[in-house]
Amino acid sequence: MKGVLIFAGTTEGRKLTEFLGSHGVEVHSCVVTKYGKALLSESDNVKVSSDRLGMDGMCDLMKKYPLVIDATHPYAVTVTEHIKEACARTGAEYIRLLRPEGRHCGDLKVVDTIDEAVEYLKNTEGNILATTGSKEVAKYADLRDRTYVRVLPNADSLEKCISAGFEGKHIICMQGPFDEELNYGMLRQTDARFMVTKDSGQPGGFGEKISAASRAGAEVILIGRPVKETGMSFDDVVGMLRERYGIEDTCECKEDDRRSFAVIGIGMGTPQGLTVEARDTIASADLVVGAKRMVESVGMVGSDILEEYAADKILAYVKEHPEYRSIAVLVSGDVGFYSAAKKLIDSVDRDEFDLKVVCGISSLVYFCSKLGTTWQDVHPVSAHGRSLNIIGEVKRHPKVFSLLNGTEGARSLCSVLIEYGFDSVNITIGQDLGNPGEKIISGHPSEIMDKIDSKLCVALIENPNYSTVNPISIQDDELIRGDAPMTKSEVRALSVAKLKLGDDSVVYDVGAGTGSVSVEMALVAVGGTIYAVEKEEEAVELIKKNKKKFAVPNLEIVPGYAPEALKDLPAPTHVFVGGSAGNLKQILECVLEKNPSARFVVNSVTIETMAETMECIRAMDLVEEDIACVNVSKGRKAGRYHLMTAQNPVYIVTCRGKGN
Repeated sequence: MKGVLIFAGTTEGRKLTEFLGSHGVEVHSCVVTKYGKALLSESDNVKVSSDRLGMDGMCDLMKKYPLVIDATHPYAVTVTEHIKEACARTGAEYIRLLRPEGRHCGDLKVVDTIDEAVEYLKNTEGNILATTGSKEVAKYADLRDRTYVRVLPNADSLEKCISAGFEGKHIICMQGPFDEELNYGMLRQTDARFMVTKDSGQPGGFGEKISAASRAGAEVILIGRPVKETGMSFDDVVGMLRERYGIEDTCECKEDDRRSFAVIGIGMGTPQGLTVEARDTIASADLVVGAKRMVESVGMVGSDILEEYAADKILAYVKEHPEYRSIAVLVSGDVGFYSAAKKLIDSVDRDEFDLKVVCGISSLVYFCSKLGTTWQDVHPVSAHGRSLNIIGEVKRHPKVFSLLNGTEGARSLCSVLIEYGFDSVNITIGQDLGNPGEKIISGHPSEIMDKIDSKLCVALIENPNYSTVNPISIQDDELIRGDAPMTKSEVRALSVAKLKLGDDSVVYDVGAGTGSVSVEMALVAVGGTIYAVEKEEEAVELIKKNKKKFAVPNLEIVPGYAPEALKDLPAPTHVFVGGSAGNLKQILECVLEKNPSARFVVNSVTIETMAETMECIRAMDLVEEDIACVNVSKGRKAGRYHLMTAQNPVYIVTCRGKGN
């Protein structure tokens, strides 16, 4: 089988030449310059020429090599037309290797030609970095006093620059493509306010140029591609050559089977706030994904863009588009701080993707640095898209940092603090952090409530009167009692302890009475919810008063009879039954239907209720954990002496369902 003729004016062309030559396929590679020829090594299978070819020269070569791959630069329109014509004359097979067009977001000035770019620049001030090559460098002649031209390091390019009047430091001779840091360094070194570039695609370092310009604050003048072409991608051409020449799929030219999937924390959402690793990863990606605000916030991006933030939709999209080998997904703040990154990280198929997680600067770290305070003693929470008992957190921590749901969320936070008697705390609201409109306001909740006006808010709440005292066993005389029955302090403490609540437990208190047990459980399960179910109106009013007095907004009052009042409530993790009105079996059945592994503590003061409890445990096959009879005597003064007064004995039964 005859060999291949490659017009190799690009990185891809050189890679194809080396690929074929290394597998014994005869290949002739045509380049434009002697410098281009020096980049390729000749061998028994590889011949490289840099001679200028006319139509006859092309046709002569195609008679020897009937398979022609056009890997010239996308802006080399004339050369491509000549190659196509020569193929038509000789009957050679023509394959166009397409360099994918770079996508971009941000403020770019897009023009059709270098002439248009020069005319635009004539009406501006500031230095220019021109990266459009030496072929048309003379067009910048009128701007040469403030233009720096970057061209290939060969005599022909240098001669064209000198002929156009450029000299000394205004000529930069280097071989690309360049990484973002080098592009950025050149922009800073030349103090360029403008960069003129062509859309060289990802292989030509287009993304790195765009990202560097964004960092340097330089406006990009983009010369659009002259024509829309059809052809094959680099991977498709390699696949075709493998099949045609029987090349096994083992060479270095093949990319790793796993694609790169990076989840990147973008901090406060400004180009200046990105870490170097984040910038480099974004610049090297061929697909950048994120909500519109996030993609725009990181500056100009020189790759394809998908405006999406839902994890399932992102993963579905990249699975349907295998042409994207390197994906960068942007998430706000840091990947480990109440971030959308968690679902993505947990869902990525590690066999298909090489997962990379890039940390960012969290709003907590940034905000505390702006305030000149430490964050090692800050308790971080989030009220963004989730329920939060901010009162419970403020009561037990000296500093609480919270993400908020914009203006409404920030004002609601202030309102709750005022409602539960915490208007004396100091609250600092950070608005639009890291952005030009950044604003920080501080004061008591009532002082700043009406000054909040941003969709992007965080808060730092400082409470010098915080308490870490264990909340179990509230003194009976601290509770507002009325005539409703109340579980006494010692029994209440033991009952709550036997429930073994977690910070986020969901608890039913059936027959809540004054709400004494509900309040104590709410103080323990600060991140959870306590549902106080009570049928008596007078008792419901007492629960409301105790809820306000003990500042437990995570206590929800449910008027009504159990089990009917339980049916619309979320499934509980724990249940305390202080009064069942003869419906204990039905209450337990209702709960177990919602959560077969629920944990129960049932209190009773009569032998009959105790017997009913034991019968339910047997009939419903519950796991019996503990039965206790508590006899409490309380001391009272009698002159110089103390006498003990006995309270009614209370039976405390602990059991749980057998579900998983």
